[in-house]
Amino acid sequence: MIIVGLMSGTSADGMDAALCEISGEPPQLQARIIHALTEPYTREQRQRILDGCDPQASHVDALCQLHFMLGDLCADAVLKVVSEAGMQPGDVDLVGAHGHTFWHHVLPDGRVGATLQLTESAVIAERTGITTVNNLRARDVAAGGQGAPLTGYADWLLLRHPSHWRAVQNIGGMGNVTFLPPLADTRHLPIAFDTGPGNALIDIAAHVLSGGALTYDKDGQMTTGGKVDEDWLEGMLTHPYYARPLPKTTGRELFGTALAQELVVEGQKRGLRSPDIMATLTMLTAGSIADAYQRFAPAPIQEVILGGGGARNPALVAALETLLSPATVITHEGIGLNSDFKEALVFALLAYETWHGRPGQHPSLTGATHPVILGQITPGQNYVALLRRTWE
Repeated sequence: MIIVGLMSGTSADGMDAALCEISGEPPQLQARIIHALTEPYTREQRQRILDGCDPQASHVDALCQLHFMLGDLCADAVLKVVSEAGMQPGDVDLVGAHGHTFWHHVLPDGRVGATLQLTESAVIAERTGITTVNNLRARDVAAGGQGAPLTGYADWLLLRHPSHWRAVQNIGGMGNVTFLPPLADTRHLPIAFDTGPGNALIDIAAHVLSGGALTYDKDGQMTTGGKVDEDWLEGMLTHPYYARPLPKTTGRELFGTALAQELVVEGQKRGLRSPDIMATLTMLTAGSIADAYQRFAPAPIQEVILGGGGARNPALVAALETLLSPATVITHEGIGLNSDFKEALVFALLAYETWHGRPGQHPSLTGATHPVILGQITPGQNYVALLRRTWE
């Protein structure tokens, strides 16, 4: 099947679209990206999304408008990626749309009580004519799971090594990891969870410290010449989330704008220069990831595969290489995947599994009580023909 996967990450930098070809069924799934692109959000769009994620700034009327705005942005991205690949919308079978996470409500005991991803699939199906699968996290939450990280199931299907343990570490707005046993291991199941902040605190600090000129620390340049405040870092790593038992997930409600602004102020009160603050927050992300491996990895990790925007930050990657040694740290490109569009591929794959009536998660990854089929299907113009072709 030909499927477009769509992802708007926690960093709110743009809409990723990956036109994918997917075939087979577990455990013999094949998936490849035909063409992919990112449609960056305008400064105004990004600010509207970030405000929508902030309980102090969001309002129901704004969220309603954002729901449809994101549907339009998704449709724009679908039509553009299909056109750039030299294809027509009629050549595409499905759209798998993640939407944007506006709130992930974690209860005091670590259970997830609710999760909200916005994008109006009716807009996508109407404008593109393509049957759309969206709202992929809610069913897992309804079944007692965390609703995340859903990338773990795709990692389990596609990325296990024949003989050694791998960690697949995504560093988007939040960081999440999947610990994968080797194919030769028939005893262990995969484990996945959010390690804590990825780029979110770093991005917001960059925005604040640059006076609004920057939205992220490009290539880790703002850490140049910076010195890590070890005492401050040690204190930040005592945050109770890091010691919380599995399964667990988090988001901007915990590691978002409010915390980042507080940390910038605290760093300045400590007399730190901007590069020192950035270096310390970068090491917080690296240190929290390393801490998660030490606490929760079920076996020694021999290879770490990095993805997400954080894989483009040399300062962060260098810190991880040091902290995770002797494990080898590589990017998704090292195994033939595009780091920038891996998550969009994942949501294309999950849409494929939903369409075929198969679960898109594993209880060991999300903590759900049982496997469930994910998402909601909005019929497009191709719906009846696609049904007939699938059943035939």
